[in-house]
This record gives sequence, C-alpha cells and structure tokens, in this order.
Amino acid sequence: MIIESLELKDYRNYESLNIKLSSGVNIFYGDNAQGKTNILESIYLATTSKSHRGSKDRDIIKFGSNESHIKLMIEKNSSSVRLDMHLKKNKSKGVAINGIPIRKLSELFGTCNVVFFSPEDLNIIKRSPKERRNFVDMELCQLNKLYVSTLVTYNKVLDQRNKLLKEIGIKSGLEDTLDIWDMQLVKYGKDLIAYREAFIKELNDVILDIHSLLSGGEKINVVYEKNVEKDAFEEELRKSRVGDIRYKTSNVGPHRDDFSFFLNGEMDLKKFGSQGQQRSLALSLKLSEIELIKSRYGEFPVLLLDDVLSELDGKRQSHLLESIKHIQTLITCTGVEDFLNKSLDIGKVFKVTNGTIKESEYN
Repeated sequence: MIIESLELKDYRNYESLNIKLSSGVNIFYGDNAQGKTNILESIYLATTSKSHRGSKDRDIIKFGSNESHIKLMIEKNSSSVRLDMHLKKNKSKGVAINGIPIRKLSELFGTCNVVFFSPEDLNIIKRSPKERRNFVDMELCQLNKLYVSTLVTYNKVLDQRNKLLKEIGIKSGLEDTLDIWDMQLVKYGKDLIAYREAFIKELNDVILDIHSLLSGGEKINVVYEKNVEKDAFEEELRKSRVGDIRYKTSNVGPHRDDFSFFLNGEMDLKKFGSQGQQRSLALSLKLSEIELIKSRYGEFPVLLLDDVLSELDGKRQSHLLESIKHIQTLITCTGVEDFLNKSLDIGKVFKVTNGTIKESEYN
C-alpha cells in the first residue's frame, strides 16, 4: 500500500499543490511554520477523517476560502484507488472513493492505512487516559470496521444520555427516560469492551519481541484497565444513576477506560518509568501498529513521521530507521543533512517554503 500522489487546494497555507511521492522514503524539510506538518496532516485527515491536531474543518480551510480539497492516488493490492475529501466551512466534509461518495465516514477506514508518529506521541505513556484511549480507538478503527460503527454509536448514545442528565436537573420527571439510553449504552459498551480486550491481547503478542529488541531484553506487558467489566456494566450503571444525575455526567462505562504498561511484570511505566523507558515504549507501540496492520491486510501501512527523529537518541533513531526500510514513509525535519549520513535509502526530498514545495537538489 503506497500513496502515489497528493493534491491539495486551499488547505491551510497551501493554495495549490500537486506532488508525486516515492514508494520509499520521502523527506520534507525546511524551517519551522512553513507547512511541513500540514502535508502529513492532510494525508492523515483524508485517510481517517480526523486531524491529528484535533482541528475543526473550518480551521483547516485556507483563510479567505470557503472550502478545501484533498486528493490522494493510492496503490492498494496492485490496484489504483482515488480518494477525494472536500472540507466545507458550514457543512459536513464530503468523501468519495473512486468518484463514488460514501454515506458514512466509517467507510473510509481501511482504504489507506497510516501510522502517524509525532513528538507528542512520545509522551502518550504519562499523559491523560483520554489520549491512551484515542490511541487504542484509532488503531482499532483501522483494523476493524465493526469497531468504528460501534464506537460512533456508543459515543452518540453517551452524548444523548449526558444531555438528558443535565435536563433532569430542571425536569425531574424525565428520569424514567434514562432506561432507554442505559439499555443502549450497555449494549454497545459491552461490544467496545470485548473489542478492546481482544486488541490488547493481540498487541501484547506483537509488542513483546519488538520492545525486547529495542530495550535490550526488557519485557513489556500492556494491561487493559477496564472502568467496568462487561457482565457488571448494567448493574454498575444502575448503581451510579443517583451520582450521574447529581454530577450531570455518565460516570461508568468504557469511555472511562485506561491502559497501563508494566516493565518486567513489576514497574508501572506510567508512574515510575524514566523518560527513556517511556520513549522506548512509545516507539514500540508505533512499530507494533505497523505490524498489526501488516498482519491484518497483508500490506504495510504508510508511515508519517513528524519531526520525531530529533526527539530520539541515536539508538532509538537507528532502530526506527532500520524498521522502515520496506515501508513508504513521509518524514518532516528542519535539516536534511542528518539523513544523508544514515545509510537511508531516500526516494525523494522536498524543500518546503511558505506553502510551496520544490523537489530538492538533494534527490
């Protein structure tokens, strides 16, 4: 699976862009705030429907324009796929695959699988539970379309239940209608928990060897810290109702799950891991993503590295670069010279200057 070309129109600081990519390593270099990350963001957005920055569509469209267009030409299983995404200021985004509009954004997942790795990801171990849930959710969405629809439905039900909890504070007679939402929250919540249980088991099978090789023999184990067990969800939700009404939010369910990481069966890296240990684990998680997607689809995903190498020491840099030799990779950096000394098989080099891109003489 590779991205053959990328076209942008009125996307952030790009008025118009059309570039062809190498099937190997593509390097985008230039000073800060020139638009390097915007290239990776556009690909991530077009393939997952979300900005890795959490940006709204209206904030992505170039200033002074009303809409933006992303077009990817993808080679997948020896066939060509065209992916178009239109962003509009006051309407939902539109997506078409081979010219045919899709009805649900969940249909987008699996068209082109990507793994995004940024400096912020190096801190995923010690940051909030929400960010660790997002990591698991995004990976599962690329691996399982049923998970996508289940997650979307669960979140819709959760939003409706939380709105109702706020309204009950004004109209107490509405409390009886909670039963309808509770039943659906339990139904879809149980499925989410089951999917996450299976994923963590699969992740542990893959990450063990990857992390051992990177860390010199250390064993890592990812633990799913469920907020509630599947079979107890309905009862615990009933017990929490009084508190939910008081605090006007749902306090029980997989939307409050977390994940822990134990080194050699003892040390909780979230609490006691050094920065080096946490960064090694973050790198292992990303490399595990790649292997899980390859195992599921028979093809490697596209790897997007946003200035992450500058945050890694020599050992971790070498390990990452060794791992991407057979993967289409897009790398952003401020200087290209370092890569020329790393025996990296560079396909294309692009210089980024204030929303314009020129294939570099380094190529």
